[in-house]
Amino acid sequence: MDVLTLYVLNVIYSLSVLALVATGLAAVFGLLGVMNMAHGEFVMLGAYSALLASQWSLPWPGGLFLAVVICAFVGALMEKGLIKHLYQRPFDTLLATWGVAMLIRKGIEALFGREYQNVPQYLPGTLDLVGVDYPLYRLVLVVLIATLMVGLYLWFRKSPASLKIRAMVDNPALARAVGINTERVAFCTFVFGVSTAGLAGALIAPLVRVDPYMGLDYLLSSFFALVIGGLGSVEGVILGSSMIGGVDQSLSNLFDKVVGYTGVLLLSIFFLWWKPNGIISQR
Repeated sequence: MDVLTLYVLNVIYSLSVLALVATGLAAVFGLLGVMNMAHGEFVMLGAYSALLASQWSLPWPGGLFLAVVICAFVGALMEKGLIKHLYQRPFDTLLATWGVAMLIRKGIEALFGREYQNVPQYLPGTLDLVGVDYPLYRLVLVVLIATLMVGLYLWFRKSPASLKIRAMVDNPALARAVGINTERVAFCTFVFGVSTAGLAGALIAPLVRVDPYMGLDYLLSSFFALVIGGLGSVEGVILGSSMIGGVDQSLSNLFDKVVGYTGVLLLSIFFLWWKPNGIISQR
């Protein structure tokens, strides 16, 4: 029973983190059509922001704020200098953002080196949950991410800003005709997407090894989640992340990480064949 409870908690934690990471990619790829291959690097930037915050003795919220600010700044430069000229050209965005990803990785290597870094735990210790001693920080992350996802879902369904985004996605020309500043909406959407990735990186930094190449795994997992769930919807992100996180965690526990990745890849290929647009799609 204790083993099963631990397994369920680990799956919930994994899918929560993946859902937060994939949310930013869903906004950028699903709504703007930008294949942001640097998405994982923004997760990495968020983790290094948390590392800097710990070195500067900033409190935990300070590290999260620093991650969002740094990723928003880099994302704003990236959108204004590069992405805004490539909308409606997904293959070009793939190549361009892959180059940006390499630049970011090399920049971090130059500043911090290639060795692994560790961020101190802000909430050490465990909590007895249904007879299992589970890390307290993981439980806090699950609750925090669930709250953020619910808030994002309600915002996307109810706010005037989300209506402008959906209008821009459905018919950009008509949106401009009725007075919506589509360039500003696209800019804010892109910055939101990469800032969400940075926030995710800062949140998971105390639980993972921080290094310049850590973002690659999160990029692949996020794409797989979108393949299954669909583009441009919070529900799709949650559903896709649940399936990817569950399969990866199950196979990795039973066998090893390679088998876990293989299972995720095969599952994604099946969904591409069975339902190319994902189970849930707003596009």
